[in-house]
Amino acid sequence: MKSYWKIGDIANLTGLTVRTLRFYDQIGLFSPSEHTESGHRLYNESDLSRLHQILSLKELGLSLEEIKSVLTGGQISPLEIVNLQINRVKEQIKLQQKLLEQLEHVSKLMQGKAQLTVEDFTSLLQAMKMSFEKLVIERQTIWERNLDLLGEFLAEETMPKPKEENQ
Repeated sequence: MKSYWKIGDIANLTGLTVRTLRFYDQIGLFSPSEHTESGHRLYNESDLSRLHQILSLKELGLSLEEIKSVLTGGQISPLEIVNLQINRVKEQIKLQQKLLEQLEHVSKLMQGKAQLTVEDFTSLLQAMKMSFEKLVIERQTIWERNLDLLGEFLAEETMPKPKEENQ
């Protein structure tokens, strides 16, 4: 027996809104495998796998258009997506681990009432900068892509539509 999930179930599982899932369906990025007789969307396990790929690629900073291109072109396998996520998380862990080490070092010095050197503070600030800089750059890139898409959308909306000729 196959398991199916309704759109609300998928929204609850993923944290996405029903509106977002409907939009993904509208643009052909993520469509259900089945529909009920009354037209409700039904998703199966392979649909969930595709959604995981979409969310993973989105997390890596790809636009929806790029994600659609990657998935329809078969340019990247689900295993490769998971491996990209693994590498990204490992990189984030390294940055956070370095920051933690610097904070612990400074904390020990402060607890021992030792004089903190300029080098101690600069090392801590560098670790903080690397940690925050990476996050800021990722978010900035995503915002720039979204603003570009919004600009393209608005440009299309404001362009005068050609008048149809009467025949």
